[in-house]
Amino acid sequence: MSFSDEVRKEICANINDKDKRFACLYGMLLFSRTLTEERICFQSKSSIAADTFGEMFSAVFGSKPEFRISHVKNGKDMYIYDITDKELIQKIFVKYGFDGKERHINREIISIGSLGTFTAGVFLAGGSVNDPEKEYHLEFTSPEEKLAEELIEILSEIEISAGLTLRRSQFIVYIKGSESIEDTLTFINAQQCTLELINVKIYKDMRNKINRQTNCDNANISRTINVALKQIKDIELIAKTKGLDSLSDELRQVAELRLEDTSLSLKDIGESLEPPISRSGVNHRLMKIAKIADEIRNSGGQNGKK
Repeated sequence: MSFSDEVRKEICANINDKDKRFACLYGMLLFSRTLTEERICFQSKSSIAADTFGEMFSAVFGSKPEFRISHVKNGKDMYIYDITDKELIQKIFVKYGFDGKERHINREIISIGSLGTFTAGVFLAGGSVNDPEKEYHLEFTSPEEKLAEELIEILSEIEISAGLTLRRSQFIVYIKGSESIEDTLTFINAQQCTLELINVKIYKDMRNKINRQTNCDNANISRTINVALKQIKDIELIAKTKGLDSLSDELRQVAELRLEDTSLSLKDIGESLEPPISRSGVNHRLMKIAKIADEIRNSGGQNGKK
């Protein structure tokens, strides 16, 4: 089951009283594909949304409208409810205050506590939300621009910022960002899906943190290895040209320890000396060795002991 269907399923399970059924059906009808005095058509590729429309309509009006399934090109079924009976359409228009001209959200017919359920109906009419594992994106489809703007206004009242775009002659109200989507899902009565999204986000954040740490560790390891290899090349050059005996005792001891075990850290080398010295002390001695090796390279004396 897709994450969108999980949201739809939870929404439908929470529509459990008369006011919520009325508000949910209002959202589904108002944002349906066709809403005129001649025809009302609700269609969805979601069987969950379609079943809910039929149940809500029966609960509010006492009968089910004509239903059919259309097979579309992409292989998915389209579930369609068609209402063409003029008397029934008139009854719907009167009950919900539709005027047949321009659609708009009439808040006066929705109880205050059912505004979220109305918005849930809008989601069932044409909403979707991406799998949070892949992307944070939720959207509502609106047949008219003014209707989309009114929905954005409702969302802004609960501090959810939404954008508007046009796609294939449909106005799309979209929401980005995990926190805004969490607030939207909670508002439309999909709290369990909100928790699921939060859990996914926590997991992703932890995974990204671990990846960043691993990358950082790998980079540090690579850097340490490269530095050690450079130190060994310097020491081997000195041994080949001048001989390690040419070094002072303190430099020779460090050079021999480095050649003896290339995996030793600067701290390990320092602790192996007698007397022990600090990490920075070892690094200082290795820098002196590097300087001697560079002088040999610059002088061209790399072909053996003189």
